[in-house]
Amino acid sequence: MSTSQPTPTSTDGPKTRPAGLLRRCLKMPIGVQSIIAVGLGALIGTLAPSAGEQMKILGEVFLNLVQVVVLPLVFPLIVLGIARMESVKKVGRIAGKAILYFEIVTTVILLIAVGLAKFTGIGKGAPVQEADAKDLDGMSQGIDFHELVLHAVPKNIFAAFSEGNLLGAIVFALLVGVAMAAIGEKSEPFASVLESVASVMFKVVGYVIRVAPLGVLGFISYDVAHYGFGNLRSLLGFIAVVYTGLAIVVGVLFPLIAAIYRIRYVELMKSIAGLAGIAFVTRSSESVLAPLMGKLEAFGLSRSTTSFVVPLGYSFNTDGSVLYQAAALVFLANAYGADTSLPALLLMVGVLVILSKGMAGVASASIVVLIAAGNSVGLPAEGIALLLGVDFIVDMARTGVNVIGNSLAAAVVDSSEKRREAKRGGRETPGIPAEADAPALRKEPAQ
Repeated sequence: MSTSQPTPTSTDGPKTRPAGLLRRCLKMPIGVQSIIAVGLGALIGTLAPSAGEQMKILGEVFLNLVQVVVLPLVFPLIVLGIARMESVKKVGRIAGKAILYFEIVTTVILLIAVGLAKFTGIGKGAPVQEADAKDLDGMSQGIDFHELVLHAVPKNIFAAFSEGNLLGAIVFALLVGVAMAAIGEKSEPFASVLESVASVMFKVVGYVIRVAPLGVLGFISYDVAHYGFGNLRSLLGFIAVVYTGLAIVVGVLFPLIAAIYRIRYVELMKSIAGLAGIAFVTRSSESVLAPLMGKLEAFGLSRSTTSFVVPLGYSFNTDGSVLYQAAALVFLANAYGADTSLPALLLMVGVLVILSKGMAGVASASIVVLIAAGNSVGLPAEGIALLLGVDFIVDMARTGVNVIGNSLAAAVVDSSEKRREAKRGGRETPGIPAEADAPALRKEPAQ
């Protein structure tokens, strides 16, 4: 008698395969998932534009999830980073180094952009008469520095948090951190609470990043469906110059800076590549702010430096954005036949050096700064409307470079501080610890 077991029916395979495929997709690295989402989004935006525009809600939900967790995480990290520093003098020293670095690197990048744009002659013969100034309706025609200062020093910190005012939160966190460092051990209970909050927020950020591919799918679907590629042909030269300039910055300038400060640039790029990619496709550097600081700590940077320099750089160190603005100004100057002599170009650089530091907290920041800079050098705002059709293409690249630039800035400041401490440690009397008088808050807990 046959005792063979019944074979599974053929209907079992189709039921289990989709589930197994889904599990395998979910186990893929976030970067791979995001690349797949880019392809699907481009396909949906091309073949079904109406559906593509509706999918923007996925991207907006993802950004809302990011924004809701950014300040609750950044605030305790900055406070604890400042409180663990040995003195207020160190806080001022790190801030000074960071701002000096931002200014020098920003100026060099602006000179690279202006020189490249001048050399290639982009903008000559551009169809600026086709630009529709209505596209600029609702955007500020300039930057009010009075409002910028008030933005940095809010009268209500809870309102600043509700508005997502990162610059105001940084200033308030700086004050709280200095106060905690001043009172020493009495602030330890509050420090414990902040450490708990930061740990919980890091976990929440992990959950949010897992849905990043859905945000990528939504944004790419919308961008392809809404903007299309109508203006792409006439503006290919401008796009090529911006991408070439950004490639020079990432491939030449940044490695040179890293070599000067003995930073392992290739390893740094590998550690943050996935996050830079997410920022690239979502066009939001805030989407990776929290995990970026975690990656930099894992790379070897101190938490006190990272938690202070990176958020500060998000407000004052937008390397990719300033390169785009410089190239755009030269493009418009050539298109309108304006003066592009050396003094005029240096004037553009000077104006952008000042205005680019007022980007924090301004909606459509790059476009607003571009309008203000154009007005300052006598260029009509109407021409900027022509660039809006391809803004999403260059916005992706400049956002990714902003993330890389701020990571390098934190590494440079941290390297400088470690060199200083090493020199100071070498001068200490043998047998006496160099940091015997450091306050208790300086000990950094493991993440």
